[in-house]
Amino acid sequence: MRTIINKTNRPLKIHLPQGKVLHLGPRKEGQVAPAALESAGIKKFVAAGELEVLGDGTLSGSADRDSGKSAADTHGHHPNTAVRRRGDR
Repeated sequence: MRTIINKTNRPLKIHLPQGKVLHLGPRKEGQVAPAALESAGIKKFVAAGELEVLGDGTLSGSADRDSGKSAADTHGHHPNTAVRRRGDR
């Protein structure tokens, strides 16, 4: 997979092969297959300077920033860790 980044301040609608469409928000990144980089939709945005194509493999930004967090830290309700007193005090 190859990573592409929207360099504009507006959302982009990128037409991919096989009738698929990638909606990419402002300054966001997404992943596409290497064969999709040859499509006219991506070539048009790259030539205009609106998209940047990065190397293959992992996402370069968001995955690295969140690598220290576990799934329990980011989803669902957080447990209450306060000690509650019980009984007649």
